[in-house]
Amino acid sequence: MIRIDSVTKRYPDGTVAVDRLSLEIPDRSITVLVGPSGCGKTTTLRMINRMVEPSEGTILLDGVDIQQQPVNTLRRSMGYVIQNAGLFQHRTIVDNIATVPRLLGWSKQKARARAAELMERVGLDSALAKRYPYQLSGGQQQRVGVARALAADPPVLLMDEPFSAVDPVVRKGLQDELLRIQEELGKTIVFVTHDIDEAIKLGTMVAVMRTGGRLAQYAPPAELLTSPADPFVEDFLGTDRGIRRLSFFPSGQLELLTAPIVAVDADAEKIAARGSAEVPHLLVTDLDGKPLGWGEPQDLTAGEIVPERLLPHGRPFVHGKDSLRAALDCAVLSPTGWAVGVDGTGRVVGVVSQQTIAEAIRHAHADAHPDGRVDEVKAAG
Repeated sequence: MIRIDSVTKRYPDGTVAVDRLSLEIPDRSITVLVGPSGCGKTTTLRMINRMVEPSEGTILLDGVDIQQQPVNTLRRSMGYVIQNAGLFQHRTIVDNIATVPRLLGWSKQKARARAAELMERVGLDSALAKRYPYQLSGGQQQRVGVARALAADPPVLLMDEPFSAVDPVVRKGLQDELLRIQEELGKTIVFVTHDIDEAIKLGTMVAVMRTGGRLAQYAPPAELLTSPADPFVEDFLGTDRGIRRLSFFPSGQLELLTAPIVAVDADAEKIAARGSAEVPHLLVTDLDGKPLGWGEPQDLTAGEIVPERLLPHGRPFVHGKDSLRAALDCAVLSPTGWAVGVDGTGRVVGVVSQQTIAEAIRHAHADAHPDGRVDEVKAAG
């Protein structure tokens, strides 16, 4: 556990970057520091590995004051990931990842073997090993940065807005990759971001900091969204915090309908109806169960399938894996107002209306604990 006890950072000109901050960061968790610019997030992170020395207070790592450790030993026990990866441009990817193990005295062969193992873990093709950073995309470089931070298997990983410089699609992929890696490795991660959505998605605990380096609230994401501590936290979370909270309710409780689904062969000559229902549209799938689009019931019952006349089926949600937020988003964006539920292979398992999703949301809120926690593990999406 990392314990930050009444820590203040005051610069010679009198500027207070962090003001009497106290936090207990649990082991094997992702603790996110979030807040507006100038609230002391990065300063706090850098005080943990002594890149910045506190003016007052103490920071304990597993009960030991970090000031009692040689600074180089401390830093080598912690992985560190920053924006734009901070890679050595004159070194190959494999040698970038192997940097810390080599500093610790590992042989070149052992360090490179470890680097190759980590490339696979973070989703990098082994063919990239001999390339240089400038030959990689921004997202690939960030993966290299994560791999390098993990190379010596440190118990603590510090991440300073590591995904902020990439586009939203790549960013989502990197976030998902971090959650997957954390599930496998169980590191103690301290993550800095200014993005509340990123904090809610990644954090086991979220520390909201206000300008001046003071802690506004420290709580699990679901509790934070349900019970903001004060108007500052409420404003920072935004007006759609109720929608964000739906990310914590899994979609497995939704009752899907299979009746409004019909399957057609590749030539659209044969209709294999799986049922019928009094609904405005029917979902058309191929014979493998993959969605093709929404059709008019009168066309389908007459055996007339004109692909060009099908309405888009929209983005489906993975039933039982994605959250109620994802299901609601799919329904709202659907031209029919119905969301399509699929399994992990993309095969349709049923459809659900906005009304049914709304009812599930009401039940989910009723079943939640008074403090905003839910019984289920945080759902993805």
